[in-house]
Amino acid sequence: MTEITLVRHGQANSGAQDEANYDRLSELGHQQAAWLGEHLQTVTPYDRIVSGAMRRQIETAQGLNRSALPHDTDPRLNELDYFGLAESLKNTHGIPIPTCAPEFASHVPQVLDVWRNGGIHPDIESYAAFHDRIFGALHAAAACGERCLLVTSTGVISTLTAIALGLETAAKVKMFLSVTHTSVHKFELRGDDLYLTQFGATPHLDHPDRQHAKTHV
Repeated sequence: MTEITLVRHGQANSGAQDEANYDRLSELGHQQAAWLGEHLQTVTPYDRIVSGAMRRQIETAQGLNRSALPHDTDPRLNELDYFGLAESLKNTHGIPIPTCAPEFASHVPQVLDVWRNGGIHPDIESYAAFHDRIFGALHAAAACGERCLLVTSTGVISTLTAIALGLETAAKVKMFLSVTHTSVHKFELRGDDLYLTQFGATPHLDHPDRQHAKTHV
């Protein structure tokens, strides 16, 4: 049995319409990471940080790394290709790419449903390939013999949560939209079985003067 901790990156450039412009932390995102770093100094220490290779994931890992831990990148922790999926959905189903938070909330279930059922352009990473790579990252972290903190994204966290709890697509969408920026999630790997032991903890944001900093988009 191995416990694995995952953290979602801080708030990114949420108004962007493509990955290149989205993939950087906002001012608040940097602050969220710094607050989490302060909190992590009060708990059982980690030995290593492993982040995905996306800029927002790396910036979050750097911002919370107050103890100067070794920091590696593993692209298997990268987010699903939401913008690629959205573009494919627009081209094949005529569904426009969202331009605001309410549109995004209604768009996500459509994207995930078509993706899960294999209706996305073959150049886009399939759901099966995504599943295999994120489990590969978990098994690598479990096998390293150190206590690792993994910095990733909501698609990775919500997918692992859905698998651990046996959730269908509709419930998975709710999880996707409920993962707070820099929230902390814990899983246990028991052989090939995955168990969720903590979802969405935000101890570094649970202060009266930080309620505004609990963001999802």
